[in-house]
Formats: sequence, C-alpha cells, structure tokens
Amino acid sequence: MSRKINFGAGPATLPLPVLEQIQEDFVDYKGMGLSIVEMSHRSKTYDEIHHEAMALVSELLGLPDNYKVLFLQGGATLQFATIPMNLLQGKKSCDFTITGRWASKAYDDAVKLGKVNVLYDGKENGYTELPDPRTLKVSPGTEYLHITSNETIGGIQWHGWPDTGDVPIVADMSSDIMSRRFPVEKFGLIYAGAQKNLGPAGATLVIIRDDLLEKCDESLPAYLNFKIQANKDSLYNTPAVFAVYAIKLVLEWMKDEGGVEEFEQRAERRSGALYGVIDAYPEFYRSPVAKKDRSKMNVVFRLPTEDLEKKFLAEAEAKGMIGLKGHRSVGGCRASLYNSMPVEGALNLAEFMKEFVEKNG
Repeated sequence: MSRKINFGAGPATLPLPVLEQIQEDFVDYKGMGLSIVEMSHRSKTYDEIHHEAMALVSELLGLPDNYKVLFLQGGATLQFATIPMNLLQGKKSCDFTITGRWASKAYDDAVKLGKVNVLYDGKENGYTELPDPRTLKVSPGTEYLHITSNETIGGIQWHGWPDTGDVPIVADMSSDIMSRRFPVEKFGLIYAGAQKNLGPAGATLVIIRDDLLEKCDESLPAYLNFKIQANKDSLYNTPAVFAVYAIKLVLEWMKDEGGVEEFEQRAERRSGALYGVIDAYPEFYRSPVAKKDRSKMNVVFRLPTEDLEKKFLAEAEAKGMIGLKGHRSVGGCRASLYNSMPVEGALNLAEFMKEFVEKNG
C-alpha cells in the first residue's frame, strides 16, 4: 500500500510504526487470545496500559508531582462546559481570550455557567493576530484565565504566555500538545482532544493541578467531577480503552524519537519549509496571519483565485497529499502538521508548492 500524506486537521495522521503495532496486536493481544477492544478495563493487562500512558504524559511534559493526568471522553468540547462547572460554582468568574473558532465555542459554554471577563477578542481583525501576552492583565478575583494555545482554523498560535501571577491559566492545547516545551507551573489545567497529536479519536487528555481539584464543585454529577475522576485514576467508568492503548503507543514512539524537544524541532522544520515558500512567492501565496503569531501546527494560506485553489488541491491529491482544503468557514488551504506528520511530508508539500507556482504563477 502506498500511504497518503495526510494533512487533515483531525483525526490526523498516526505514526506508521504505531499503526503496524496495533495491527499486530489487534486480534490477539500479546498472545492472550483476545483483542484489546474486548478486554475488561478492570483487567491487570489494561490497568498496566492505562497507568503507563498516564506516566508517559507526566514524563514527556515534565509534570511536577502535584499534577494529575486524566483520560476522559467527550472530546475537548465537553471540557468547554466541564471546566466552568467545576471551577465557577457560586458567583465566581473567569477571564477569557477569544482568538478564533475554538476559543469562541469554549466561551459560549462558559458564559452559561458563570461570569466571564473578556480580556481580548480578535473578531475585528478576523482572528488573524494575537495580543502581546505582556499586555494582558487578569481581573481582580478571577479564578482562571482561559486560552486556546493554537487555533486550527485560523492558523494562529501563542508563542508566549501571559504573566498571571497566582491566577492559573487553563488552556485548550488540543492542536499543539507535546509539540513544544512550556512552563507547566503557569497552568492549572490543560486539556486536549487526542485525535490531533496523541492518537485516535475517543479520549481526551486532562491535566489538572491539585489545588484546582480541591475547588471542584462536589454537587456535580460524578462523571463530570474532576476530583472523583482523579481519585479513580479515570477509571470511574469504562474508559476509551482502545484510544488510551493507542495513545500509549504514540507516547512510547515519541519518547524513543527524542521526546518533546525533538518534536519541537520537527515542528519548526515542517512549518518553516511551508512558510518559506509562502514568503518567497508573496504575489501567489498569501498567509492571512500576522507573522509573529503564525502556527507551527496549522499553516493556512490562500492562492490568487478560488479556481487556482481548486486546481492546487486536486493536483496535490493526485500526488497523494490529502486534507489540504481549508475549513469551510474560511476557505483556502490548510496544512496540518501535527506531531506524527513526517518532516518529509512537509518537505514534499513545499516542493509541490514551488512547482505549482512555477507552472501557474
């Protein structure tokens, strides 16, 4: 089989060695006579998989002992509501930066559950630029500042973090988790849907600091209570067994490849190759994003006409490069360059972009 180069925004490409390991283990896991998807989540075998995956998250991100790792379900979208449910009980408030589609969705749920102070809204600039993080000042009495570290649709990414003092940052890192090092101590809670950087769809990573766990609203239904989930190591109910198993394999692969530091360098190489072409042909390729805020995970760009964009996408697909169509809300083209995307995939796309402009420019 000739594998496609999948630039889709998610579910995204997975490492070939991981897929091959899944294939080998799928029907008969380690000679046990049954598949991982048939196995009890209370079994010793799955318990080891589950806790090894949690330990790998802590190891790769360098989490201090006062952070808990959870594997939940419902995607990052469920966390848009679950986080304020846990942390804004009573008349408490939080701060928000609205930087694109996903931050907007998180905001829409938060305002239904508590008071929200908007520190920045990029709507006027079309969500193409982020504020200088040094200019953001948290509100008095706020419980947390919510940010979306990378916006997949708009292709913008935070490259610095606000100074919030004792106020924790809550971050949706679905589209750039494990792609770079960051100061963990600034963050009280991090969440990420698995299907972009960590594994297949079905599981959501939540990392939460102990002091925030103590603030969780005890009146919540059990599944939605972070403290209950943490006390049960995310085994309060049946977890997404297969997704967690695949995440463990991806994290093992990342560790063997050199860890987060290596993947930070790969992100720079992949995105640098594409932005290099975009900047070399400014009359043909155009990125709407401010250079200082360009995403290393989702490179968005336009061509001179929609007809050329359609031709570009068709010819790229004929060469085995798929998933390059921009989100329906903004159009254009988008190359998602998540952790499992081989650097060679981005280099192939960059070369095709050069050839395309030479033929059509």
